[in-house]
Amino acid sequence: MPIKLHFTLEELSKTAQTILENVQSKTVLFYGEMGTGKTTLISAIVKEMGGTDFASSPTFSIVNEYDVTNDTVYHFDLYRLKNQNEALDMGIEDYLYSGSWNFIEWPEKIVNLLPEKVTVLELTLAEDGSRVLNLSEKQYSDD
Repeated sequence: MPIKLHFTLEELSKTAQTILENVQSKTVLFYGEMGTGKTTLISAIVKEMGGTDFASSPTFSIVNEYDVTNDTVYHFDLYRLKNQNEALDMGIEDYLYSGSWNFIEWPEKIVNLLPEKVTVLELTLAEDGSRVLNLSEKQYSDD
């Protein structure tokens, strides 16, 4: 079910809708270099979910919480984590297994803590300034 989207900032709302129509997991991993628009995309998704708060980067707080229609979104920016023990110390497994949405930037910092089934969004910057998004599902196993 991999999906590839090419979009501009003007198409963020439509892109967010497409993502929401195609995710199969409430844990969504956002991969991309700094400046590719991960937080901007998360903000658009939260808005499409009925959130009224502007989603901003939780770089210093590590996690922000947003109320959306009939649910909650936890938005993580794990860039500053030195190791996964710091994530465990903040109780990340309580968030990951809460049944709520988890949007995680820099998820490679906690790969061993992630749920078995996740949605992966890979963002890259195109030469013309637009974004390319690859959406896929990933299944982790205990092997």
